[in-house]
Amino acid sequence: MTLARLFAALFLFCCLAAASSAARADPLDDTLGLFLDDKFPQTEKAIGQLAISGAPTGTQILEALADNRLFIDKASKTIVFKNAAGDIFSAKTGEKAANIDEGALKKVRVNNGLRSAIDAAIGSMTLASPDPAKRVAGADAVFKSHDPKDLPAVDAALAKEKDQHAAQALRQARAAILVLSADAPEADRLAAVGLLKERGDQDAQGLLDELSQKAGEGPLKAAALAGLASIKSRLALWDIVQNLWYGLSASSVLLLAAIGLAITFGVMGVINMAHGEMVMLGAYSTFIVQSLLPPAFAQWSLAVAIPLAFVIAGCMGILIERLVIRYLYGRPLETLLATWGVSLVLQQLVRTIFGANNRQVVAPTFMSGSIEVGGLSITTGRLWIIVLAIAVFTALQLVLRATSFGLRMRAVTQNRRMAAAMGISTGRIDMLAFGLGSGIAGIAGVALSQIDNVSPNLGQGYIIDSFMVVVLGGVGNLWGTLLGALTLGVANKLLEPFVGAVLGKIILLVFIILFIQKRPRGLFALKGRAVET
Repeated sequence: MTLARLFAALFLFCCLAAASSAARADPLDDTLGLFLDDKFPQTEKAIGQLAISGAPTGTQILEALADNRLFIDKASKTIVFKNAAGDIFSAKTGEKAANIDEGALKKVRVNNGLRSAIDAAIGSMTLASPDPAKRVAGADAVFKSHDPKDLPAVDAALAKEKDQHAAQALRQARAAILVLSADAPEADRLAAVGLLKERGDQDAQGLLDELSQKAGEGPLKAAALAGLASIKSRLALWDIVQNLWYGLSASSVLLLAAIGLAITFGVMGVINMAHGEMVMLGAYSTFIVQSLLPPAFAQWSLAVAIPLAFVIAGCMGILIERLVIRYLYGRPLETLLATWGVSLVLQQLVRTIFGANNRQVVAPTFMSGSIEVGGLSITTGRLWIIVLAIAVFTALQLVLRATSFGLRMRAVTQNRRMAAAMGISTGRIDMLAFGLGSGIAGIAGVALSQIDNVSPNLGQGYIIDSFMVVVLGGVGNLWGTLLGALTLGVANKLLEPFVGAVLGKIILLVFIILFIQKRPRGLFALKGRAVET
């Protein structure tokens, strides 16, 4: 009898364990079942249930849903998702699914409202992540959604948070929820206003603006208005700093595009309308390198493209100088027309080889993303272009100041007849200087390929600005070219918010015309007997 009771107890225990296991599995099955209807209200309900389910695959399911990678397998009536590589996984187990007919898959639909719910759900689920960076990202997602349903999860995470940065992000998320909650105590809402004022970004401004419109007369509305005024003044200052950064970034591009033109214009007095096509050749060199390199070496594409673009554009410049320009020295109008014709030929040649469509160049991973400093967003790609511009400028200064070729080129620039009388081959210097200027334009094309589409007309968008930089800075003076690029780049970006891009360029053009009337040789005039005469 005792043995029978023992077996009965064991049987009952196994049944209870199985029932308990089934009970634990049923909620996820029920949640995934909501996706099978593919109706927005049911999907929203499933998102909310996943956020509090603690399911191991919950985050993967929501991320797949946000990226349109969540599917209904109509054959088995189950939910599956794809990864970035296109492999199919079971939403319930997270394991790779076998024998799935992709033709039987139906995508689970999402709209903008559901995407906001997904972001909030992912944010609340990541509040318990062991990675502090993920907890901060989760708190930011909750801040932007400010869904009152997330308040218990935020309070629980805040109670055990040890990381100072993550704790501050959680306090701000809590403030975003409480500040618009009519049921919250006024003291808590006033404290929330203070935290939002301290945060001081666009999202905080939006919350305080909404509060100021909803709140009645009293301390809460006064605090919201004061916080709004503080945030607006702070954002205005950050906008100025951001525009200065944009101006510095634009200046680096202008410097790279104009510095080669400053050499050819300064040494030979040639108005080279084909300079933009040297930039274009550098950009297409980058496209060719990226197309030919194996994917494993994609991160090294720029290391190969920069010297290759310099050689290709430099050789093309030497070829143009030997075949066309050498016969037209002293005839600026003819050189302008001839190089304009050369630019048309080069554009058509590139169209014939590569087609007229834009070519996309993918930036390496180290040039992607951005760095946030207060209210300033620094794009990594633009930052590297600034570094490249500084490196090219420094290297060119070393070539001109520390090499015999640089000494001869400066002598030809200052007094061509005297240089020839001293035995310097001015024709050879002209050829090499034109090749050097064209090669640097090719390097500019490599930089531009990272921020602009590669097309046959790429260089045409920078040729006029490059001439403006050279004329403003002083013909043939590199420091003048640097200052001219900085002046035009920064001034243009500071004018754009007030008068627009087109009118801003017109104002700068008028300014340069008036400035040249006063100082015909630019900011830094070259000195020398030939120049003075």
